[in-house]
Amino acid sequence: MIKPQDVQFYNENGYLLVRGVFSKEEVEIMRGAVDRIIERAAALKAGQNHAWQGDFMPPEELKKLVLKGFHDMHYHDSCFLRALAHPNMTAVLSQLIGPNVQLHHSKMLVKPPENGAAFPMHQDYPYFPHEKHSMLAASVHLDDADEMNGCLRVIPGSHKEGALPHVGAHYLDHRQYPISMGTLCPAKAGDVLFFNYLTIHGSDVNRSQRTRRNVLFQYRDASDFPVKNTHFDWGMGLMVSGENPHFDKVKPAYKIV
Repeated sequence: MIKPQDVQFYNENGYLLVRGVFSKEEVEIMRGAVDRIIERAAALKAGQNHAWQGDFMPPEELKKLVLKGFHDMHYHDSCFLRALAHPNMTAVLSQLIGPNVQLHHSKMLVKPPENGAAFPMHQDYPYFPHEKHSMLAASVHLDDADEMNGCLRVIPGSHKEGALPHVGAHYLDHRQYPISMGTLCPAKAGDVLFFNYLTIHGSDVNRSQRTRRNVLFQYRDASDFPVKNTHFDWGMGLMVSGENPHFDKVKPAYKIV
């Protein structure tokens, strides 16, 4: 799926957009699964608004915005288990991370038309810091994404700055890092944007009449251990490529309560 110069681009810039990772048919299957998950959540009145809160936007604008999001997608529908370990995905991951790749977590982010919420600029690092910083996100596009419907933005090379001080619920000061500062990453359905968890990224409001559906898989090297015991999801540690060289660290110490 990628060439040595693509790996070099990722290492230098902290992100890489890979075209056509998933076929039209695979995208349609995942779209349908996302829609049914939202329907099931609504039937149980479990569909919450996950729009980011903070001072990065005026309060009167924030209260109008909507973001639908759920974690652990591979527990909701089997198509996401197939997707997170898809041969095209592992072909990229094994070059960007290394031969031994683990799943950290999965989630769904849906920006509805006209009022889909913005993500302020941030690093993912504060949510789940790790020793070796191999962690990356793979944002799977289930719809075409552009500036109008709030496509992802990144600041190239920002991963080299290391961990930065965040405010609020782990986002960067919007006066220093406005969303407009990010480089637009328009993509087509089936494309995947890979970015390191130290890469500064965010996205603007969906102002179009089109939905923006993304499924995000977070991965790490099997030998990259968490600095803090935080952000544990079921399925964490699932090997999607290679092997786990650490027999005594094959899964988190979950407790059933």
